[in-house]
Amino acid sequence: MIPTSVHARGVSKKYPGARGVQALQAVDADIGAGRFVSILGPSGCGKSTLLRCIAGLEGISSGTLDVAGQPVAGPPDGVGIVFQQHALLDWRSIRDNIVLPLEFAGKPVARHADKVDHLLQMTGLRDFAASYPRELSGGMRQRAAICRALVDDPPLLLMDEPFGALDALTRDQMNADLQRIWLETRNTVVFVTHGIAEAVFLGDEVLVFSPRPGRVAHRFVIDLPRPRPLAVRETPEFGRYTREIRELFGQMGLLDEAGATAS
Repeated sequence: MIPTSVHARGVSKKYPGARGVQALQAVDADIGAGRFVSILGPSGCGKSTLLRCIAGLEGISSGTLDVAGQPVAGPPDGVGIVFQQHALLDWRSIRDNIVLPLEFAGKPVARHADKVDHLLQMTGLRDFAASYPRELSGGMRQRAAICRALVDDPPLLLMDEPFGALDALTRDQMNADLQRIWLETRNTVVFVTHGIAEAVFLGDEVLVFSPRPGRVAHRFVIDLPRPRPLAVRETPEFGRYTREIRELFGQMGLLDEAGATAS
């Protein structure tokens, strides 16, 4: 698996209809191969729209959008996607859910048995391979969804607020788990989130989006060594990044002086 890159130039997206909502406006972004890039911004700013455009699930209205040097004209090859809801099939075991992409691609599942076993081991699900989604916690179901996205070794992994529905403690653990998994796979990751600390902890870079119509308001390069323990969030260096991002949100009128979201 060779990680891939994503390049956006002047990408805009306007939805048809009477209101004609402009979701994205002139987005420029360069996501390098093997980088973990967090996309951070307020609700409705077009973060998820950009992710769906990269995945080829929606078309752009103008500009250029390339994955691995090829214009996106539909779902590109070699892309894994993890959504906020795990979307596991209740009637299939965890192992059978994980191999779904292989079945859809017409690939022999048996030849990937070692890969599936490795993913189950890496995510702490080895003893739950025969279990069903309803028997697992929310965090474990999300781990299974990540395994499913990685089973075919995608060069590009797109993650749309995958931990948004989890409690704070489980979310912390999933952040640590995802970093560990990525350090082993080293594919390119585009990670959409509302959480400032989450974006900084996970990202090599943080792209901060403006309110709708979304555009890249600022790019932060996160110069913190890896692997990052959760305790790095208590360091002055980490605090500087989160403070600068909050100040940027304040300048955009999204935070009041007390740090609460402006109405």
